[in-house]
Amino acid sequence: MLPVLSRVHDPHLRPNGLSGNNTKPSPFGFLKAMQGCRKGDTEKGIRDLKLYLARFGYLNYQKNPNVTDLEEDHFDEELEVAIKSYQVFYHLNATGTLDGPTVSQMAMPRCGCPDKVTHKHTDHNSLHTVSHYQFLPGTPKWTRSQLTYGFGPSFPAQFMPAVDRAFGKWATASSGYFTFSRAGSYEGADLKISFERGDHGDGYPFNGSGEVLAHAFPPPDGRFHYDADENWVIGAVQGAFDVETLALHEIGHLLGLGHSQFQDAIMWSTLASGVTKGLSPDDIQGLDTLYGI
Repeated sequence: MLPVLSRVHDPHLRPNGLSGNNTKPSPFGFLKAMQGCRKGDTEKGIRDLKLYLARFGYLNYQKNPNVTDLEEDHFDEELEVAIKSYQVFYHLNATGTLDGPTVSQMAMPRCGCPDKVTHKHTDHNSLHTVSHYQFLPGTPKWTRSQLTYGFGPSFPAQFMPAVDRAFGKWATASSGYFTFSRAGSYEGADLKISFERGDHGDGYPFNGSGEVLAHAFPPPDGRFHYDADENWVIGAVQGAFDVETLALHEIGHLLGLGHSQFQDAIMWSTLASGVTKGLSPDDIQGLDTLYGI
């Protein structure tokens, strides 16, 4: 689900000072072996593809993940429609097959929040024609504009200024509607920011490096978690992820914004390593619309 310059510019250092070299295969690695799959195929890994699409809002898939049978590894019509919906969201050719561009997009490191509330067959006709911002399920938002934030006890001090800057940019984007200030304590903050790893008790475990970078919960929850198993830095460093860019994205979720279909938006769901991004007009328009600014 974010200084000491000699450390933050080293892409091989993690927040705890341990080496960032991780030989664990990517949790999304199974996708590459499945490239070319299409409706009617039965192949090991299709069940994991269904779970992936269900996790990010494209498929209603309620089967017990501990049960494996041929039907779960069968590429059925519902899976084809879900893949088409995914392809439309990411501006790919809506073939319904697991083609190369779709596999490449799915394998990108990303935010852990879903792109959609749930899969709907009508999604193809409901896309914004100009603005591509979305709101979170139920359109949650804060009923007050002065919010506090706090850092967890293990949050690296060298990364705090980057998160401060991200809050400042959202405050400016809101034309002063929102103010963000550090709370006197982590426990008393409206917005709680921490580094976590693995199963950290919120029902959305991280799975090591190369998959989900961070996630955040909508108002009024206020929790924002970075995956401590990723390589975090300040700025654009190849092989690492910029703390401030991810903060800008996840703060958007904290304020009630969902994922945008505009690739230049900070609320686009994926981020390549070595890249920095800022707020776009689409992000600002989404916030303005949500809060009537």
